[in-house]
Amino acid sequence: MARPIILSVDDQDEIREGLLRDLENFESHFDLYESESASDARDVLEEVEAKGVPVALIISDHVMPEETGVQFLTKLNEENRFPHTKKLLLTGLASHGDTIKAINEAKIDNYVAKPWDQTGLQVIIKCLLTHFIFDSDLDYQDYGDLMDSRVVLERSR
Repeated sequence: MARPIILSVDDQDEIREGLLRDLENFESHFDLYESESASDARDVLEEVEAKGVPVALIISDHVMPEETGVQFLTKLNEENRFPHTKKLLLTGLASHGDTIKAINEAKIDNYVAKPWDQTGLQVIIKCLLTHFIFDSDLDYQDYGDLMDSRVVLERSR
């Protein structure tokens, strides 16, 4: 089976670069992809889906040209092509209404405000990836060092 991917979507190069640095701990088990727009992200998703590559996590900014992160994640949720994919909104400019829409319509799994705390973000991502591993019926033993022990304990009950 192909290695699952983590996709970051942000129109700002420095944000994508910083996020990729913060995701390096996960490169031992996940391939990291980046997109600068929702349209570009869709192209990546089409490509990996055609190859049968699982999408573990999408981390999206909200304020982007052409289509917001909430719109992108909502459409993705409606398509239901990636039912186990976890979604994280990472933004500094989402309004209260945008955040509610992201939760209710895009079914995001978590929200993190920019600027983010590297350690806190990594803890959240580890938790989300652990849920993805269980939800996708992957052999969790292959991911032992990346698993969130709290989630493992909770899921084993």
